Amino acid sequence: MSFDLERLRASLLPEPQSEHFVQEEGGAELPLTPAAVLFPIVLRDGSQTVLLTQRTAHLRDHAGQISFPGGRVEVEDISPSHTALRETEEEIGLLRERIEIIGYLPEYRTGTGFRVTPVVALVRPPFELQADPFEVAEVFEVPLSFLLDPANHQRHSMHYRGALRNYFAMPYGEYFIWGATAGMIRSLTERLGLLQGA
Repeated sequence: MSFDLERLRASLLPEPQSEHFVQEEGGAELPLTPAAVLFPIVLRDGSQTVLLTQRTAHLRDHAGQISFPGGRVEVEDISPSHTALRETEEEIGLLRERIEIIGYLPEYRTGTGFRVTPVVALVRPPFELQADPFEVAEVFEVPLSFLLDPANHQRHSMHYRGALRNYFAMPYGEYFIWGATAGMIRSLTERLGLLQGA
Protein backbone atom coordinates (compact mmCIF):
# COMPACT_ATOMS: atom_id res chain seq x y z
CA MET A 1 0.00 0.00 0.00
CA SER A 2 1.37 3.41 -0.96
CA PHE A 3 0.63 6.18 1.48
CA ASP A 4 -0.47 9.74 0.69
CA LEU A 5 2.61 11.75 1.63
CA GLU A 6 0.85 15.10 1.25
CA ARG A 7 -1.76 14.00 3.77
CA LEU A 8 1.05 12.94 6.05
CA ARG A 9 2.77 16.32 5.77
CA ALA A 10 -0.49 18.15 6.44
CA SER A 11 -1.12 16.14 9.63
CA LEU A 12 2.16 17.17 11.27
CA LEU A 13 3.11 20.19 13.35
CA PRO A 14 5.38 22.60 11.42
CA GLU A 15 7.47 23.31 14.53
CA PRO A 16 8.05 21.52 17.85
CA GLN A 17 5.40 22.54 20.41
CA SER A 18 5.77 21.62 24.06
CA GLU A 19 2.32 22.98 24.94
CA HIS A 20 0.78 20.14 22.92
CA PHE A 21 1.87 16.85 24.44
CA VAL A 22 0.91 13.24 25.04
CA GLN A 23 1.34 12.07 28.64
CA GLU A 24 1.99 8.43 29.48
CA GLU A 25 0.37 7.08 32.61
CA GLY A 26 2.46 7.46 35.73
CA GLY A 27 4.78 10.19 34.52
CA ALA A 28 2.90 13.37 35.35
CA GLU A 29 4.81 14.10 38.56
CA LEU A 30 8.31 13.22 37.35
CA PRO A 31 11.06 15.74 36.48
CA LEU A 32 11.47 15.59 32.71
CA THR A 33 14.67 15.17 30.70
CA PRO A 34 14.42 16.65 27.17
CA ALA A 35 15.03 14.23 24.31
CA ALA A 36 14.23 13.83 20.62
CA VAL A 37 13.81 10.90 18.25
CA LEU A 38 13.67 10.54 14.51
CA PHE A 39 10.50 8.91 13.12
CA PRO A 40 12.13 7.74 9.87
CA ILE A 41 9.79 6.79 7.03
CA VAL A 42 11.73 5.02 4.29
CA LEU A 43 10.46 5.57 0.74
CA ARG A 44 10.67 2.09 -0.74
CA ASP A 45 9.40 1.32 -4.25
CA GLY A 46 5.62 1.55 -4.13
CA SER A 47 5.39 1.60 -0.35
CA GLN A 48 6.88 3.04 2.82
CA THR A 49 8.50 1.44 5.83
CA VAL A 50 9.52 2.72 9.25
CA LEU A 51 13.11 2.25 10.39
CA LEU A 52 13.34 1.00 13.98
CA THR A 53 16.08 -0.18 16.29
CA GLN A 54 16.30 -2.73 19.05
CA ARG A 55 18.30 -1.38 21.96
CA THR A 56 21.02 -3.52 23.52
CA ALA A 57 20.17 -5.36 26.72
CA HIS A 58 22.68 -3.60 29.00
CA LEU A 59 21.56 0.03 28.55
CA ARG A 60 20.35 1.97 31.58
CA ASP A 61 17.19 3.33 29.93
CA HIS A 62 14.72 1.11 28.02
CA ALA A 63 17.16 -1.79 27.60
CA GLY A 64 16.18 -4.30 24.93
CA GLN A 65 13.19 -2.29 23.75
CA ILE A 66 12.21 -1.37 20.20
CA SER A 67 12.79 2.33 19.65
CA PHE A 68 13.23 5.11 17.16
CA PRO A 69 16.80 6.36 16.80
CA GLY A 70 17.31 9.28 19.17
CA GLY A 71 18.24 10.28 22.66
CA ARG A 72 18.58 13.02 25.21
CA VAL A 73 19.32 16.61 24.25
CA GLU A 74 22.98 17.60 24.64
CA VAL A 75 24.31 21.09 25.37
CA GLU A 76 25.50 21.61 21.79
CA ASP A 77 22.12 20.73 20.25
CA ILE A 78 20.39 23.83 18.90
CA SER A 79 17.00 22.18 18.27
CA PRO A 80 15.10 18.89 18.63
CA SER A 81 15.78 18.15 14.95
CA HIS A 82 19.51 18.63 15.57
CA THR A 83 19.32 16.14 18.46
CA ALA A 84 17.39 13.61 16.37
CA LEU A 85 19.75 13.85 13.38
CA ARG A 86 22.88 13.69 15.55
CA GLU A 87 21.64 10.70 17.53
CA THR A 88 20.50 8.90 14.37
CA GLU A 89 23.92 9.30 12.79
CA GLU A 90 25.66 8.17 16.00
CA GLU A 91 23.38 5.18 16.61
CA ILE A 92 22.85 3.73 13.13
CA GLY A 93 25.13 5.67 10.79
CA LEU A 94 22.30 7.13 8.71
CA LEU A 95 23.62 10.32 7.12
CA ARG A 96 21.48 13.44 7.28
CA GLU A 97 21.89 13.93 3.52
CA ARG A 98 19.42 11.04 3.07
CA ILE A 99 16.89 12.56 5.50
CA GLU A 100 14.16 15.15 4.81
CA ILE A 101 12.41 16.43 7.93
CA ILE A 102 8.73 17.04 7.16
CA GLY A 103 7.27 17.95 10.56
CA TYR A 104 6.78 17.06 14.19
CA LEU A 105 4.41 15.14 16.41
CA PRO A 106 3.27 16.52 19.78
CA GLU A 107 5.82 16.16 22.55
CA TYR A 108 5.62 12.72 24.15
CA ARG A 109 6.10 12.58 27.93
CA THR A 110 7.09 9.14 29.13
CA GLY A 111 6.35 7.39 32.37
CA THR A 112 10.12 7.15 32.88
CA GLY A 113 10.76 10.90 32.96
CA PHE A 114 11.56 11.97 29.40
CA ARG A 115 9.86 14.62 27.28
CA VAL A 116 10.49 13.50 23.74
CA THR A 117 10.05 15.51 20.55
CA PRO A 118 9.25 13.12 17.66
CA VAL A 119 10.81 14.46 14.44
CA VAL A 120 9.11 12.91 11.41
CA ALA A 121 11.27 12.51 8.33
CA LEU A 122 11.43 10.86 4.93
CA VAL A 123 14.46 8.71 4.20
CA ARG A 124 15.45 8.17 0.59
CA PRO A 125 17.34 5.01 -0.42
CA PRO A 126 19.97 4.00 -1.17
CA PHE A 127 21.70 4.31 2.18
CA GLU A 128 24.11 2.30 4.26
CA LEU A 129 23.74 1.78 8.00
CA GLN A 130 26.43 1.21 10.60
CA ALA A 131 24.87 0.42 13.97
CA ASP A 132 26.69 1.37 17.14
CA PRO A 133 27.12 -2.05 18.80
CA PHE A 134 27.05 -0.52 22.29
CA GLU A 135 23.56 0.96 21.88
CA VAL A 136 21.89 -0.89 19.01
CA ALA A 137 21.41 -4.65 18.80
CA GLU A 138 19.52 -4.57 15.48
CA VAL A 139 18.06 -2.23 12.87
CA PHE A 140 14.96 -3.32 10.96
CA GLU A 141 12.01 -1.97 8.96
CA VAL A 142 8.27 -2.41 9.43
CA PRO A 143 5.65 -1.45 6.80
CA LEU A 144 4.13 1.95 7.62
CA SER A 145 0.70 0.64 6.62
CA PHE A 146 0.96 -2.07 9.31
CA LEU A 147 1.89 0.40 12.03
CA LEU A 148 -0.88 2.87 11.13
CA ASP A 149 -3.63 0.20 11.04
CA PRO A 150 -5.59 0.47 14.32
CA ALA A 151 -6.40 -3.24 14.02
CA ASN A 152 -2.74 -3.89 14.88
CA HIS A 153 -2.81 -1.69 18.02
CA GLN A 154 -3.25 -3.96 21.03
CA ARG A 155 -4.10 -2.76 24.53
CA HIS A 156 -1.93 -4.15 27.32
CA SER A 157 -1.39 -3.43 31.00
CA MET A 158 1.37 -4.01 33.54
CA HIS A 159 2.16 -3.21 37.15
CA TYR A 160 4.82 -0.50 37.34
CA ARG A 161 5.84 1.52 40.39
CA GLY A 162 2.97 0.16 42.42
CA ALA A 163 0.17 0.90 39.95
CA LEU A 164 -1.50 -0.72 36.97
CA ARG A 165 -0.42 1.06 33.77
CA ASN A 166 -2.11 0.72 30.39
CA TYR A 167 -0.20 0.93 27.12
CA PHE A 168 -0.42 0.05 23.43
CA ALA A 169 1.67 -2.54 21.61
CA MET A 170 2.05 -3.45 17.94
CA PRO A 171 3.61 -6.93 17.71
CA TYR A 172 5.25 -7.51 14.33
CA GLY A 173 6.76 -10.96 13.78
CA GLU A 174 9.39 -11.45 16.47
CA TYR A 175 9.33 -7.77 17.44
CA PHE A 176 7.19 -6.42 20.29
CA ILE A 177 6.77 -2.70 19.63
CA TRP A 178 5.39 -1.01 22.74
CA GLY A 179 5.88 1.82 25.21
CA ALA A 180 6.86 5.26 23.95
CA THR A 181 7.57 4.01 20.42
CA ALA A 182 4.07 2.55 20.07
CA GLY A 183 2.65 5.68 21.72
CA MET A 184 4.25 7.94 19.11
CA ILE A 185 3.02 5.72 16.28
CA ARG A 186 -0.43 5.89 17.85
CA SER A 187 -0.10 9.69 17.98
CA LEU A 188 0.56 9.83 14.22
CA THR A 189 -2.33 7.45 13.57
CA GLU A 190 -4.62 9.76 15.52
CA ARG A 191 -3.43 12.93 13.72
CA LEU A 192 -4.12 11.20 10.39
CA GLY A 193 -7.70 10.57 11.48
CA LEU A 194 -7.33 6.80 11.25
CA LEU A 195 -8.68 6.02 14.74
CA GLN A 196 -12.26 7.03 13.99
CA GLY A 197 -14.40 3.98 14.46
CA ALA A 198 -11.41 1.92 15.56
